Order: sequence, then C-alpha cells, then structure tokens
Amino acid sequence: MAEAPNFLSTKRYAVVTGSNKGIGFEICRQLASKGVTVVLTSRDEKKGKTALKSLQILPDLSNRLVYHQLDVTDPKSIDSLVNFVKTKFGKLDILVNNAGIAGCTLDIDAFNASGITPPSEPSNWERFTVQSYEDTEECLKTNYYGVKRMSNAMVPLLQLSDSPRIVNVSSYMGNLKYMTNEWAKGVLSDTEKLTEERIEDVLTQFLKDFKEGTWSENGWPPYFSAYRFSKALVNTITRAMAKKYPSICINSVCPGAIKTDINSFYALSTVEYGAENVLQPALMPHGGDSGVYFDQREAASPFE
Repeated sequence: MAEAPNFLSTKRYAVVTGSNKGIGFEICRQLASKGVTVVLTSRDEKKGKTALKSLQILPDLSNRLVYHQLDVTDPKSIDSLVNFVKTKFGKLDILVNNAGIAGCTLDIDAFNASGITPPSEPSNWERFTVQSYEDTEECLKTNYYGVKRMSNAMVPLLQLSDSPRIVNVSSYMGNLKYMTNEWAKGVLSDTEKLTEERIEDVLTQFLKDFKEGTWSENGWPPYFSAYRFSKALVNTITRAMAKKYPSICINSVCPGAIKTDINSFYALSTVEYGAENVLQPALMPHGGDSGVYFDQREAASPFE
C-alpha cells in the first residue's frame, strides 16, 4: 500500500508545465537543485520521460524529480495531474505555467538565409511567418486557456501550502503598447473593473477579426499576432487571479529574449538566465508581490 502523504510536511512541491525542454526543463533543474520536489510535465510522454532521465543522473537530483504527462489544452489531462499531485504530495507550493507555442509557422530556411542576426525587432521576421486561424486558436488554447485552467485546477492544492506561488511565463511581446485597439487596451488595463468575462469579450473580438482577416486594421498585433495577444492575456489573467485568490502570490514574468526552439534559438540570452528570472517570483519570501508583471527581475508595467 502506498504511503499516505504528509500534509504537514515542510517539503516544497512544484509543477512546471511544458518542461521537457527549453526554459521549462531548466526551471525544473534549478528548482530541484534548491531542494524542491518537482513534477516535470510534457504532452509527449516519451520526450518527457527522456528529459526526466537526463536530469535524474545529475548529483543529488534523482529523488527530487518525477514525471507526469500533461496536455494543458485537455481538461481530463489536467484532472489526472491534479489527482496525481494530491495523492502523492497532498499539496502544491509552486505552479509554473510555462507551456506555450508560437501560434505561427516560420520558414526556417528563408529566415536563416536572410542574414538577420540578434538582437533584432520581431517585425523583421514578419515576411518569414505564416499565420492561420487554426494556429491562432491553438495558440490561445495553450498559452491563455492552459494558464487559466491549470491555475484554477491547482488552487485547492495551493491553498494547502503555507507559501503558495503561481508564476505565469509571459513575454515583453505581450505589452499592450504593441496594440492600437483602444477598446481592447482599455478593458485589459482596467484592473478595477477587470473580470474573466471581460477578458473573454476581448478574446472573442480578436478571433472574429482574425477570422475575417481584419485583425491588423482593427488594431491587433499585425505579426506574431496570436502569440503576442496570448501573452497580453496572460498578464491580464494574472492580475485577475491575484484579485480572486488573495492568499496566493500570482505573478507573470518575461524571462528575457532566450534561445529556445520557439524562436529558432534566435536570441542572445541562455535558458539558465531565463530560468533564474522565473525563479525569482517562484521563490520569493512569504507575503511578497502579487498581481505583478516582472520584466526579467524588475517589476514593470505591461501597458507601456
């Protein structure tokens, strides 16, 4: 018979979504190295278990890492993970919502032949990307709804922690200054009146305009549209959740321009640096900031 979890344990437990590679993988390594027991997750079970093995061979980490399959777009998969954490640990201390996709297709060969070198404005990439409605929907399901569903599902377990944390990995590309749709900017920046229903209204309008091919002329981000809009929503839902769950410190963070496959490794900073930035709000002292957007390690405005 499995040993019952110790609900009064001083051990700390974390879940990191989308963590079989890139920043998520490095976040798992750094959390485990600090004594936190970490659940590494991935959509692809084979890739996730391979990633777990590569971490478990490192000194002192083998007993601090476990694996569980997770597709943040699938409510049944989320429920399965919640039950796993509840049964094995009895609580959760840290949730890092890292899973994310680009929401467009990049022509790698043409991009590599262009001679563009980092750092460079993302607008320079526009001619190498293709955006479809299907990719846009999938991006929002993963980057926004994945954060929302995972957070709400894990709240009961986080509320059993004496220092619960949710960290939503965002991007500077989600800053509202990149949108010229004044109605949307007004709704998403009005913290006092902000509700999940009002966020849904903005999302619905964005999808309508994208489907009709009028998103750019209506003031939505013209390129990397789904990704940038999804990260604006991540920053917004972070503030809404911080109001809804005042006992949990909930923040979003841009880790910086990091070399990962989502940007074809077109950046200057390392995953080690990016993970360190994410860990700052994840490991902050009890009673720290909540509802804050961090640009790397500094509190910043997601509106300007």
